[in-house]
Amino acid sequence: MASHKYKVGQSVRFRPTHMSALVGAQDCEIIRQLPVQDGAYLYRIKCRLENVERVASEGELALRSSSGAGS
Repeated sequence: MASHKYKVGQSVRFRPTHMSALVGAQDCEIIRQLPVQDGAYLYRIKCRLENVERVASEGELALRSSSGAGS
């Protein structure tokens, strides 16, 4: 049985598919796993540069690279 790919507290990269003109890729944290809707695994995420939480599908998320800090 398939399950959510990401866990609560995990750092991910949010790459929106349908609002890309308004919001670019951002580093975010998984706040909560949401129920599957229409076959898509959903998450509540909080992006570091925003004061709001949003809902994202698993296809809009990727593991955040641990490198890149301090370059």
